[in-house]
Amino acid sequence: MFVDTAKFLVESGSGGNGAVSFHREKYVAAGGPDGGDGGNGGNIVFVADSQLATLMDLKYRKKYKAADGENGKAANCRGKNAEDTLIRVPCGTIIKDVKHGKIIADLTEDGQRFIAARGGNGGFGNKRFATPTRQTPKFAKAGMKGVQREVQLELKLIADVGLLGFPNVGKSTLISSVSKAAPKIANYHFTTLQPNLGVVKLDDERSFVMADIPGIIEGASEGVGLGHDFLRHVERTRLLIHVVDASGVEGRDALEDFETIHEELKRYSAVLAEKKQIIAANKIDLGMNLEQKDAFVQEMKQRGYQVFEISAATGQGVRELMEAAYRMLQTIPKEEIHQVEEIEEEVQEGPQFTVSREDGVFLVEGEYIERLVMSTNFDDHESFGYFQNMLRKIGVIDELERQGVQEGELVQLYEIEFEYMR
Repeated sequence: MFVDTAKFLVESGSGGNGAVSFHREKYVAAGGPDGGDGGNGGNIVFVADSQLATLMDLKYRKKYKAADGENGKAANCRGKNAEDTLIRVPCGTIIKDVKHGKIIADLTEDGQRFIAARGGNGGFGNKRFATPTRQTPKFAKAGMKGVQREVQLELKLIADVGLLGFPNVGKSTLISSVSKAAPKIANYHFTTLQPNLGVVKLDDERSFVMADIPGIIEGASEGVGLGHDFLRHVERTRLLIHVVDASGVEGRDALEDFETIHEELKRYSAVLAEKKQIIAANKIDLGMNLEQKDAFVQEMKQRGYQVFEISAATGQGVRELMEAAYRMLQTIPKEEIHQVEEIEEEVQEGPQFTVSREDGVFLVEGEYIERLVMSTNFDDHESFGYFQNMLRKIGVIDELERQGVQEGELVQLYEIEFEYMR
């Protein structure tokens, strides 16, 4: 089974919490704080792997979660950073951010890496909060939370040349005759349900990659059959060889088939319709209507296409076709089809929070607020004093007063609730 799309959540690891610890040693009465910092959380990293051909292994996963960083320890020991979670994908994989609908990575080369979610930083240990006036801080900082995002993966084959045409016109036979690709070949429609890649080697120094694109049918641009899946793979190619059945033994009309597929390309993407094409009039070894075949060849030449009369089964004309394809490739630059877009998140200065009122209680929320609550030892006077000072410093008190808080009214910061006092 060929799978070329997948969608799931990724979440990086949270940073480890800083430690609250004091140096303990014989004959040392007050050794001072020695709580270490927490380790950083693990990143979610996509890695392009040329040994993979499909997204099958990722298709049914709902979520990837990286490990959290280790908490800090005593004796100024920093917690270990968590290892990154590596997600291996085939070369040619495009990664989209579902929320923003933008392409954030285009992995085309073996070993190429992309960090989709960066791990949270570790929190500070209590040693960091020691000052001349606060010599025994009994609090530390919690680690930053990991980042979660939903990603959509699409695999688009990377090939120099794509074989285009209706089902059963001989594309599979052609690619098997010029490369070591071994597609399934039989005399029925939709034999090829997945793209096949093969390396066409003309000599020791000249070669190119060719893809047998599954057959396109009328309505493919609207998703009929496997249309969108098939057309997706044409986008990466630089040159198209449009294979038609010139024999007419199955009642097909070569010109009509060409027009139908060309129209589907235009409907799906104007870029595809403008790609350079070579016409391969196949199955000339079979009995045919020569007048009809000659009319088709003449029409294609008048439209400016190179036309090669071939028999993929016997090899007649195939070498000349491959040589022409190689020469044309030398004139077509390699271009990046997909532009990676950086997602510009809203940049806000300082810690962010919201203040709302529900059932007479003022609710203060925000990531920084949650971390501050987690980091505070409310049984310790210095820690609680630091907590109050930070609320005033970042503007929470001013915002509460702006919204009309009165003495004695309840203020809730996650699981902490207290009466407001001026």
